[in-house]
Amino acid sequence: MTRIVTIAKILGGKPIIKGTRLSVEFILNLLASGVPEQEILTDYQHITIEDIHACLLYAANSLKNDIYLEMEIA
Repeated sequence: MTRIVTIAKILGGKPIIKGTRLSVEFILNLLASGVPEQEILTDYQHITIEDIHACLLYAANSLKNDIYLEMEIA
Protein backbone atom coordinates (compact mmCIF):
# COMPACT_ATOMS: atom_id res chain seq x y z
CA MET A 1 0.00 0.00 0.00
CA THR A 2 2.76 2.46 -0.84
CA ARG A 3 0.52 4.32 -3.32
CA ILE A 4 -1.94 5.53 -0.66
CA VAL A 5 -0.70 7.89 2.04
CA THR A 6 -2.05 10.22 4.67
CA ILE A 7 -0.41 13.58 5.27
CA ALA A 8 -1.92 15.76 7.97
CA LYS A 9 -1.39 18.97 5.98
CA ILE A 10 -3.07 17.67 2.81
CA LEU A 11 -6.86 17.40 2.77
CA GLY A 12 -6.95 17.22 6.55
CA GLY A 13 -5.15 13.88 6.60
CA LYS A 14 -7.56 12.04 4.31
CA PRO A 15 -6.01 9.10 2.44
CA ILE A 16 -4.68 10.34 -0.91
CA ILE A 17 -2.83 8.96 -3.90
CA LYS A 18 0.85 9.58 -3.18
CA GLY A 19 2.19 12.65 -4.93
CA THR A 20 -1.26 14.10 -5.60
CA ARG A 21 -4.08 15.90 -3.85
CA LEU A 22 -6.59 13.31 -5.09
CA SER A 23 -8.29 11.55 -2.21
CA VAL A 24 -9.23 7.89 -2.19
CA GLU A 25 -12.76 9.06 -1.42
CA PHE A 26 -12.83 11.22 -4.57
CA ILE A 27 -11.67 8.36 -6.81
CA LEU A 28 -14.15 5.94 -5.22
CA ASN A 29 -16.98 8.44 -5.74
CA LEU A 30 -16.05 8.78 -9.41
CA LEU A 31 -16.09 5.01 -9.85
CA ALA A 32 -19.35 4.65 -7.91
CA SER A 33 -20.91 7.31 -10.15
CA GLY A 34 -20.12 5.19 -13.18
CA VAL A 35 -17.11 7.10 -14.48
CA PRO A 36 -14.96 4.56 -16.38
CA GLU A 37 -11.37 4.05 -15.23
CA GLN A 38 -10.10 5.20 -18.63
CA GLU A 39 -11.96 8.50 -18.32
CA ILE A 40 -10.44 9.09 -14.87
CA LEU A 41 -6.99 8.40 -16.31
CA THR A 42 -7.65 10.83 -19.16
CA ASP A 43 -8.90 13.56 -16.83
CA TYR A 44 -6.14 13.04 -14.26
CA GLN A 45 -3.12 12.11 -16.35
CA HIS A 46 -0.74 12.16 -13.39
CA ILE A 47 -2.26 8.97 -11.92
CA THR A 48 -2.12 5.38 -13.17
CA ILE A 49 -4.46 2.43 -13.29
CA GLU A 50 -2.44 1.01 -10.40
CA ASP A 51 -3.33 4.11 -8.37
CA ILE A 52 -7.03 3.53 -9.03
CA HIS A 53 -6.70 -0.11 -8.04
CA ALA A 54 -4.83 0.94 -4.89
CA CYS A 55 -7.83 3.10 -3.96
CA LEU A 56 -10.12 0.10 -4.34
CA LEU A 57 -7.77 -2.08 -2.31
CA TYR A 58 -7.56 0.58 0.40
CA ALA A 59 -11.37 0.69 0.60
CA ALA A 60 -11.63 -3.10 0.71
CA ASN A 61 -9.01 -3.33 3.44
CA SER A 62 -10.70 -0.62 5.49
CA LEU A 63 -13.89 -2.70 5.52
CA LYS A 64 -12.21 -5.85 6.79
CA ASN A 65 -13.67 -6.87 10.08
CA ASP A 66 -13.53 -10.04 12.11
CA ILE A 67 -16.91 -9.29 13.69
CA TYR A 68 -19.96 -9.82 11.55
CA LEU A 69 -23.24 -8.33 12.60
CA GLU A 70 -26.62 -9.43 11.33
CA MET A 71 -28.35 -6.55 9.63
CA GLU A 72 -31.99 -5.95 10.41
CA ILE A 73 -34.51 -4.04 8.35
CA ALA A 74 -35.86 -1.16 10.42
